[in-house]
Amino acid sequence: FFAGCSENKTAGRPTMNMADMVVPVVVAQATQRNMPVQVTAIGNVEAYSTVTVKSRVDGEIQKAYFTEGQDIRKGDMLFSIDPRPFQAALHQSEANLARDQAQAQYAKAEAARYTQLVKSGIVSQLQYEQFTSNAAALDAAVRADQAAVENAKIQLGYCSIYSPIDGRTGSLLIHPGNLVKNNDTSLVVINKVTPIYVDFSVPEKYLAQIKLHRARGRLAVTAHPSANESDVSKGFLSFINNTVDSNTGTIELKGTFANGDRRLWPGQFVNVVLDLTVQRNATVVPSQAVQTGEKGQYIYVVKPDKTVDLRPVAVGNTLQGFTIVDKGVNPGETVVTNGQLRLFPGAKVSFKSEASSEQETSS
Repeated sequence: FFAGCSENKTAGRPTMNMADMVVPVVVAQATQRNMPVQVTAIGNVEAYSTVTVKSRVDGEIQKAYFTEGQDIRKGDMLFSIDPRPFQAALHQSEANLARDQAQAQYAKAEAARYTQLVKSGIVSQLQYEQFTSNAAALDAAVRADQAAVENAKIQLGYCSIYSPIDGRTGSLLIHPGNLVKNNDTSLVVINKVTPIYVDFSVPEKYLAQIKLHRARGRLAVTAHPSANESDVSKGFLSFINNTVDSNTGTIELKGTFANGDRRLWPGQFVNVVLDLTVQRNATVVPSQAVQTGEKGQYIYVVKPDKTVDLRPVAVGNTLQGFTIVDKGVNPGETVVTNGQLRLFPGAKVSFKSEASSEQETSS
């Protein structure tokens, strides 16, 4: 009885032969083209130079000559500090200098007279030495007074604070009316943003290629904010760090950008692309054709009889949806780009459009 039921059930539902099953797939041609060899990374924009402005003297800030976020030039006035105490110190130093100059002039004349008198034997040698040493002492006092005058002028000059670089000012940290101390309080931070740096790190495996191609010429670097890929800034590789970070296994690089349009801003995160070279006549396939299995990467290649062959491949860089295949696929061969999950070596396939594949996926 059971045997009879089993035979009837088997007869009513014939078993499908896997070799006769046709799998619908989307295909594309492997082509040959020139492909850029690039390294991508996330970078951080850094000011070309940064200056924290501080006072060189103690005093009260009288006035700020800029507005926050203003573009300034080197030598522009930034702050003025109450100069009256330093002007008084300068006048005092100048008065001391004038007094000692007069005394030194009189002492020199006395020494000259005693020189003649000692030769004539009118005065003693001791008196002569006293006057000459006094003249020398006053001459040294004059030189000290001159140095004091110069120092007083320098201190007075520090009451006017000028920008040391071209750049853009940040927030005003100390407002007029506040007292500041020598080299103690930050007044404002100035960032130079034209040109500007972009710092980024890449895995150390690229270091040899970067050094090789940089020795042949300048390497181009492009950067764009992650939210706007069309807003690209162009620069060049200007720095390779002298050591690999042992914690992360990366090497720090730096690109320099003219940034005349101010697209890049200090502290901003950007996508960075470093162009190394161009691989001529490379075999490329759509990136979705490359699959990864237990034994590595592979591609399904459609043979003339519409059966597929599984090919292990060695791939290179990926750019704009295309991947370089260094080994395993030849130009002109047909590769499967969608539907690989149902395939096996020798499976028969039929071709369908990408649009119908998208409709099936969405449904």
